[in-house]
Amino acid sequence: MISDGSDTCLESNVIRKDWGSFPPSSANILYSRMANVRYPSEHMARSNPQIALRPQDLVVLLRLSLEAGDAPSYATLSAELGLTASEIHAAVDRAVTAQLARKGERGKPRVVQEALRLFVQHGARYCFPATRGELTRGIPTLYAAPPLKDKIVQPNEPVPVWPSKSGTVRGMAFTPLYPTVPDAAQRNPALYALLVL
Repeated sequence: MISDGSDTCLESNVIRKDWGSFPPSSANILYSRMANVRYPSEHMARSNPQIALRPQDLVVLLRLSLEAGDAPSYATLSAELGLTASEIHAAVDRAVTAQLARKGERGKPRVVQEALRLFVQHGARYCFPATRGELTRGIPTLYAAPPLKDKIVQPNEPVPVWPSKSGTVRGMAFTPLYPTVPDAAQRNPALYALLVL
């Protein structure tokens, strides 16, 4: 049973209310699932046409930024990053729309390095804020991972980790940009170094 906040309740597409007068008001029809299909209203929410970057888009862009020549195929990226080929394709399309990447004459994506650098430096932390968790087993990240591990004096507290079943370090969990990031980082050390920064 669903309530819209008044004394009107919906159950199995049927409005139940002591109406007092018939027919029901347009507000009651608005909350009927059947009426919304048959009689669209200007009050119904419209989908937002604004494109928004997703966390996996940044992972794909960082991986593509490692390429000096042509980008690898979507199937290769899919196997390396643990994303589906359609997720890679959608990530590239969103990156092109956001002007963080361009497609060449053969349709291969190329990262706009300066735009990506500015986004990583000034925008990524606001778009994808760090989410802290509990003590867990995982893969070291932030200052506890290379290349920063040897350059920063390590504090006497649990290190930050991305939770992972294959992790060997116990520390404070930090949610990675995407669930497949720990495995992708282990497969590609250069990508790992970019992701921890």
